[in-house]
Amino acid sequence: EGPHSVIADDEFYDAVESGLDKMEEEQELRERLKAGKAIPDTPPPTSPAGQHRLWPEIDTLVKQQVSMARLGVGECGAGWQLFAEDGEMRMYRREEEVDGMVVDPLKAVHTVKGITGHELCHYFFKPEYRYDWETTLENMQVLETISDDTLLFFQTHKRIWPASQRDTLFWSHMRRLPNDQDRDGPDIWAVVNNSTDLASYPPNTGKCVRIFLTVCLLCQTRIDPPKDGAPISRDNITCKITYCSVVNPGGWAPASVLRAVYKREYPKFLKRFTAFVTNKTKDKPIMF
Repeated sequence: EGPHSVIADDEFYDAVESGLDKMEEEQELRERLKAGKAIPDTPPPTSPAGQHRLWPEIDTLVKQQVSMARLGVGECGAGWQLFAEDGEMRMYRREEEVDGMVVDPLKAVHTVKGITGHELCHYFFKPEYRYDWETTLENMQVLETISDDTLLFFQTHKRIWPASQRDTLFWSHMRRLPNDQDRDGPDIWAVVNNSTDLASYPPNTGKCVRIFLTVCLLCQTRIDPPKDGAPISRDNITCKITYCSVVNPGGWAPASVLRAVYKREYPKFLKRFTAFVTNKTKDKPIMF
């Protein structure tokens, strides 16, 4: 990987695509092997998040990201382009570069039946499920349990030749929000992840290139009341999902390759993750 690479862009993309396909095959094998295996609970919180050194940043950024996620694409400013569409899912991006590196902001809107916003955020946030749906993950550590709704993660991602290996260091916060549009309806749930710094995990000092990211998953549950006073079932539930991200992959890779990979991987990720949650919850009580 580098600006003087002798590999043509199409060969670079083919190699990355092949590596991603192999990871998906390995993930499917792991899921078969892990079927029925119990996973231990996450460790209890060690301190209230409100007293942590990162809390002012966390609280400010979460409010900002949630506010932006709740805006329609037309309200988010000019330049948004629809780049993927599949059923209820729409994915938009705005082309941006920083120092020659593609950092296109992404906004995805999706609707899925049979699962709630709380369930989606629960499985997105909890570390014990991360290996099940994040196929590029090689190693994941919870460096600090700030509170039951705020964690500090360090992740190493599998290397995809010819690109360098990547790692991420970020805090993750899950929040329950009042439903301003329907005070009697289910609350809105959100998870925000954002890169941070830690002296003991400096960026770009070993074999890995550091990814810097900001991600927001915002989920709103809608209930179609069953007839004749019957209990609510999963057939009566629909969840509107808004997923926003800005990712700086660091290092160097051709802009055309990065955009082609994003176009391929983002829709697959959202479909894979929602299918995972649907499968995990289908025989469980509804989590509102």
